[in-house]
Amino acid sequence: MKSSQFTAWHKSTRSDVGGCVEVSPSNDHLSVGVRDTKDRSAGMLVFGGTEWQSFVVEVKAGSFAR
Repeated sequence: MKSSQFTAWHKSTRSDVGGCVEVSPSNDHLSVGVRDTKDRSAGMLVFGGTEWQSFVVEVKAGSFAR
């Protein structure tokens, strides 16, 4: 996918100075892009909507808590 298909980037309010990511739904809302705020030109990872929803469910459940 082209980066131009992702135009509404959002950074988490919980991001800290050293480790921030931004996410954006694709313009057709079928996928989600994720990129590093410190190196936006490095590209992005793209996840399908179902994959992204599964990830969000696991995060909310505390599966990745330290």
